Amino acid sequence: MIYVTGDTHGNFLRFQLEHFPEQAGMTKEDMVIIAGDFGGVWFGDSRDNEALDWLESLPFTVAFVDGNHENFDALATYRVEEWHGGKIQRIRPHVVHLMRGQVYELDGYRFFMMGGAKSHDTDHRINHISWWQQELPSDEEYSEALQNLERCNWQVDYVITHCAPTSIARKGSRHNEADRLTDFLQKIRDKTDFRYWLFGHYHDNRMIDARHILLWEQIVQIC
Repeated sequence: MIYVTGDTHGNFLRFQLEHFPEQAGMTKEDMVIIAGDFGGVWFGDSRDNEALDWLESLPFTVAFVDGNHENFDALATYRVEEWHGGKIQRIRPHVVHLMRGQVYELDGYRFFMMGGAKSHDTDHRINHISWWQQELPSDEEYSEALQNLERCNWQVDYVITHCAPTSIARKGSRHNEADRLTDFLQKIRDKTDFRYWLFGHYHDNRMIDARHILLWEQIVQIC
């Protein structure tokens, strides 16, 4: 079983049994994917341990794409390894960072993941303390994303990102400006054959249309 939820920002109360009773029948082979702004690797030291150890204690695997509110300096200290056909960073044995531009084979389905987003309040933040320039993909990450999609003939079952393609982002009233990443995702959307696209960032739970789902606190099963 695979579930997806939206931004957590370091607050994982939604994964308590009373809020997510479905976990009673789950194992570590099952997974909940967070669509960015995970926030569990925030301090980069022992202050993160309590929350990360609690996530590891859950009966399922926790995976996340990164958002714009992550400590990218701290994330960069974790080793990169191969996992289900793509690259990850293993934060705990069953807490994993799904890296940008990767394609994974999970439960017989193909997933394309692309984290990152542009912050709109950087004037009030300090680089490497409350904001990180790495919030947007590098040229290498954009290139790797295209190579991985080309390798699978632009056919996937699910796309999970933090922000939305430009055509969808502009429909909202929150963070609705186009940027390099939303334009890149728009090109991906226009070319890729996919079943569903799930994303976070905009702090709402809404079915945009038959194939695009915006998530925040809700946890939805997709397969």
